[in-house]
Amino acid sequence: MDNNTANNVLVMLSKYLPSYSMGVVKGQLLQSNIDEQQVTCAIMQMKDPTIAIILSVLAGTLGVDRFYIGDVGLGVMKLLTCGGLYVWWIIDIVLIMDKTKEYNYTIFQRMISDFSCPTVVKTIYS
Repeated sequence: MDNNTANNVLVMLSKYLPSYSMGVVKGQLLQSNIDEQQVTCAIMQMKDPTIAIILSVLAGTLGVDRFYIGDVGLGVMKLLTCGGLYVWWIIDIVLIMDKTKEYNYTIFQRMISDFSCPTVVKTIYS
């Protein structure tokens, strides 16, 4: 991937990934064989941090925000404790966007590791 394409991809990913990871992400993009279409597929698997905060405010006491980002165990705990007697719910309102971006970063890392190997890329295109 060339530098201009990597910058375009970073703009697309900036909403979904933590800001501190952008340097690492750009380096990984420049060293990989990934094209924009594959990154778009990864973005479709990512969770939107804005939706996560909305779910946290509206239905966070039921654990819906945690279910949304894939934390089923914590979602069940919030559901059973009514949002940790509302304390956990308030904390999650502050933290859920960062948790969502961390979840998305793991998705991106998995995608990069899957496509960085030339044999995997060759098999996909065959």
